[in-house]
Amino acid sequence: MDEMLLAREPVIRLVAFLGVLAAMALWELLAPRRRREIPRLLRWSNNLALVALDAVALRIAFPIVAVGLAVMAEEHGWGLFNAFGTPGWIAVPLSVVVLDFAIYLQHVLFHAVPALWRLHRMHHADLEFDVTTGVRFHPVEILLSMGLKLGLVAALGPPAIAVLIFEVLLNASSMFNHSNIHIPARVDRLLRWIVVTPDMHRVHHSVLPEEANSNYGFNLPWWDRLLGTYRAQPKSGHLGMTLGIDRFRTRRDLWVDRMLLQPWRRR
Repeated sequence: MDEMLLAREPVIRLVAFLGVLAAMALWELLAPRRRREIPRLLRWSNNLALVALDAVALRIAFPIVAVGLAVMAEEHGWGLFNAFGTPGWIAVPLSVVVLDFAIYLQHVLFHAVPALWRLHRMHHADLEFDVTTGVRFHPVEILLSMGLKLGLVAALGPPAIAVLIFEVLLNASSMFNHSNIHIPARVDRLLRWIVVTPDMHRVHHSVLPEEANSNYGFNLPWWDRLLGTYRAQPKSGHLGMTLGIDRFRTRRDLWVDRMLLQPWRRR
C-alpha cells in the first residue's frame, strides 16, 4: 500500500495542484473580492515560474521527501507513533493536526527571526493577493521548510497517507486562502472556525506590521485563536487596505529575477 502511494504521490499532488489552481482562478474571475490593478500575465507568469524553480530545488537538494521518509520510518520503526504502535485511526488525524501546528510555528519563526524574514518577505512583497500568491515562496525558504518537515516526520513517525493528506491540504488551502474571491460575510464567519479563509489570511498580507504579524495559520485557524495571534479584520477594510511591504513596490520587483535576489537587497 505504502509503495503504491509513494509511486503515485507526484501524480496525486500535481492533479490536486492543477485542479485547485483552476478552480480558484475561475472563482476569482467570476466573483473577485478586490479590483485587479496589475496585469495577470505579469504576476502569474513570474509567480508560477517560482513554483517550477522550487520543485527543481527540492528534487536536487533532497533525495527523499516527506512521504518517502514516512514510508521508510514505518519500515524501520522510527518515530513516536511507530514506537508505540499507534493505530491508524488515531495516528492519521493526529499527524495532520501536529504537522499543521508545526507549520504555524514555523511561519511565526519566519516572521520573528530577521534572517528568516528576509527570505519570507518575498512572499509578502506581492502587490496583489490572489491564488498565485499562495505558491510564491523563495526556493531557499522552501528548502528550509522541507528540512524542518523531514525532521518532524522522522521524530513523529506518521503514517505515509497522513503525510500525503497533509501535503495536499497545505498546498490546496494555501491557494484557497490567498485567493481573490468573494465569500459572503456570514458564510466567512462560519468557515473561519474550521479553515483559514481568504478574508482571514488577507489581513496577514497588510502593509501594517501589526496586521502582518497576525493570522499566521495556513490550514487550521485554531492556532491563531488559541495563541493570541488572531485579528478579525484589517483597520482599513478589505477593499481599502494596502497589501505588501514597505519596499520592493515597483512592477519590476514582481519579476522572478528580482524576487530571487530580494533577500539580499536592501531596497
